[in-house]
Amino acid sequence: MSRFFYTKLALTNINKHRKTYIPYILTCIGTIAMFYMMHFMSGNPGLKEMSGGEVLIMILNLGNIVIGIFSVIFLFYTNSFLIKRRKKEFGLFNILGMEKKHISKVIVWETFFVTVFSLAIGLASGMIIGKLMFLLLNNILHFDVSLTYFVSIKSIGVTSILFLGIFVLTLLNNLRHIHLAKPIELLRGGQVGEKEPKTKWVLVIIGVAALASGYYIALVTESPLAALNKFFLAVLLVIIGTYALFTAGTIALLKLMRKNKGFYYQTKHFISVSGMIYRMKQNAVGLANICILSTMVLVMLSSTVSLYIGMEDVLKSRYPKEIDISANNISEEQAQEVEKMIQDEAKKYQIKIENPIHYRFAGFPVIKEGNTFTTDRITMESNTNKSMIKLVPLDEFNQLEKKSATLKDNEVLVYTFRGEPVEDTISIEGKEFQIKGQLKDLSFNDDPSTMVSLVDSYFLVLNDEETIKSIYPVEELEQVVWKDLSYFSSFDVKGSTENEIALTKALTQKLKETSIDGYAEGREESKESFYSVYGGLFFLGLFLGALFIMATVLIMYYKQISEGYDDKERFAIMQKVGLSKEEIKKSIKSQVLVVFFLPLVAAVIHIAFAFKVITKLLALLNLTNIGLFVICTAVTILIFAVFYALVYTLTAREYYKIVS
Repeated sequence: MSRFFYTKLALTNINKHRKTYIPYILTCIGTIAMFYMMHFMSGNPGLKEMSGGEVLIMILNLGNIVIGIFSVIFLFYTNSFLIKRRKKEFGLFNILGMEKKHISKVIVWETFFVTVFSLAIGLASGMIIGKLMFLLLNNILHFDVSLTYFVSIKSIGVTSILFLGIFVLTLLNNLRHIHLAKPIELLRGGQVGEKEPKTKWVLVIIGVAALASGYYIALVTESPLAALNKFFLAVLLVIIGTYALFTAGTIALLKLMRKNKGFYYQTKHFISVSGMIYRMKQNAVGLANICILSTMVLVMLSSTVSLYIGMEDVLKSRYPKEIDISANNISEEQAQEVEKMIQDEAKKYQIKIENPIHYRFAGFPVIKEGNTFTTDRITMESNTNKSMIKLVPLDEFNQLEKKSATLKDNEVLVYTFRGEPVEDTISIEGKEFQIKGQLKDLSFNDDPSTMVSLVDSYFLVLNDEETIKSIYPVEELEQVVWKDLSYFSSFDVKGSTENEIALTKALTQKLKETSIDGYAEGREESKESFYSVYGGLFFLGLFLGALFIMATVLIMYYKQISEGYDDKERFAIMQKVGLSKEEIKKSIKSQVLVVFFLPLVAAVIHIAFAFKVITKLLALLNLTNIGLFVICTAVTILIFAVFYALVYTLTAREYYKIVS
């Protein structure tokens, strides 16, 4: 036997099965290139020097983890398809006299060639395309940053180790299949799963219950913080429900359709329904995978695109006025000192101050039960549905609202920013107050600490600072002694952008110099860090969206090829018993259309039910423009549907070639 026999046979096999091997190799190249690019960009030293760079690095590192885990799962999945289609061939080799150890040698050489070729082309593609991705990230960030492009030896090493490990694991798995299987099992390997599956009603009930529970959580969740806590539970339930219903629910539905004699005993329905029942057991997981991947792509792209396009809305939501100052434990004299400091620094930087507001207050988190607010530490730790309470002295309120209201020590005015209103009386830390009036609005409810938290918020106007001090929960909030009220000031400015940024930074520095525990923030000064974070999310969304689309396309392709080979003999028999080619073609089209577009329809339904909870999560990221998210979601679904139909057309063509 020639010393290169196994090598030549391996190359011949790859060439002979190029219809299935080429997409697999292209997938390997794509995932390798993507992982290299993401790892390289997350390790770029220039990121540490930019505003918001640490968060951007964290986002890109998250991308590394997602791509790495996805690569392991997905390459195993696609490799299992390859080995399944090859089992009959290996069985023939075995029967014709080739021992399993010889077949193993062929598989080793095939894996070797695929590994070397994929790593070489994948890393080279990553280095070349990485330059374009690098320029894209720079453009998305909107700022000149000190990022430099270079070939990362570290990224090459990490990528090579990861994917060598994946290829070795897939090889060991393939060898395990060959060595454990009997020759007759290898010959029938491509036919596994063709017995009509039983209807598993328990799994159907589990699927319906899981999906309904996930949808219910998404629909009834009102608080953004609760949405953050419950979102992943809802996602898990929807994934479980999707797999259960595609696995058992579709079979149950098809069998119900078969019981409808008027529907079932039509040529196109008879063939397509019986065919889908016949093989749904092996197709269901693939369809569920396509559905979940499609949902992930749609959610990821629509949300990240919305955040990026709506950046100006995000900044305005986060900073209702262009500059604001927050300080803790500040006396009335210190507050006047800060106000003078603002005026002096504004003149220095040639900035005109407009629409100023400033006030002192006390704020802390509480648990609301009816009209009772408590800060018991044990209750706070066990309850995620917290509210925020702000206590404002009457003289501050009258000054801001230009009113002359009066209150007794046991009376309050209440303004409900978010949450259920309180009526008649209110109890804070065991002390009861009569509600003298419900305020319809406030001119000073734009403190970012309240706006961003997005929890139920209550503004209470009390008679004086002493009354506030008497109910302030110093022990529960771990403060040894009461110091003083907090301070907030915000205003718009008129002047150059450069001077506005300089003023914001100067105010923060001045507060430090005067030993005041406070800081200044500005819309323009924060824009760079916001673009770093939201631009990073947008870039990651595009990157992972492309990865998941590639996976979706490959699953669709392999599913069509697999069905084509499975249907070839079946349709040949149908022709022999009298069905015309036209009838068979109509039946094929009906079956393929239903099965192919079912995951997309299910994904759109998932998006529709998840829409409300996603808007709550986007609100946590300061995007409250629901109209923008609606448009982005609709456009994303439309573009994805067109792309999905194009993939269907291309893969269906291969299917028709095989069966005919």
